[in-house]
Amino acid sequence: MAVNIGKLESFVRNHMQGDASGHDWFHADRVRKTACGLARSEGCQDLDVVIVAALLHDVADRKLHPDPTAAKQEIRAILVESGFNATQLEHVMEITEGVSYRGAGVRTPMRTLEGQVVQDADRLDAMGAIGIARCFAYGGRKGRPMYDPSRPPVLHSDAESYHGDDGPSLNHFFEKLLLLRDRMQTGSAKKAATQRHRFLEDFVREFLSEWDSQDLQG
Repeated sequence: MAVNIGKLESFVRNHMQGDASGHDWFHADRVRKTACGLARSEGCQDLDVVIVAALLHDVADRKLHPDPTAAKQEIRAILVESGFNATQLEHVMEITEGVSYRGAGVRTPMRTLEGQVVQDADRLDAMGAIGIARCFAYGGRKGRPMYDPSRPPVLHSDAESYHGDDGPSLNHFFEKLLLLRDRMQTGSAKKAATQRHRFLEDFVREFLSEWDSQDLQG
């Protein structure tokens, strides 16, 4: 039985419809496209697993959904309906459950090359210009300030403190975004991350410079 990617695309589109936090269908599609490019460069064996794990990677994310367990059940059901065999299904579940960043002090390496390219693709989408836009979109959706000098960044040592943090959006650059370049697992992603990392650094410097600017005062 051939895998029905179109059915999975429709499922993800419907699931992410109306998202304004930077985790919408377009994010899933970008991660899918990037992951496919990385997979081909790195020689992945199972491109179907890469495509589907990339599309589904946020469906059961705890920061987006109040009932991740129910979402995981939905994922399993749609994978069966779409023609995935048991081995592929468990591989996709392993990737989607392990892909998310969990804090500066928490390492989340992927066991398989398919998992590595999906995780690298997701992290690349958190960098550069799009990563900056997504960071502030998510912060605004959660009612967080852009910046508050009285609240310094926190390098979280565990997932619970990371997920429970409600700090300003700019803190997220130091708590996650600027750490991603050195956590890429594939050679292709490490190369792609270099320019995006520089863009993040330039943005933070300009933001802080404008924040402290005296040009328009007095």
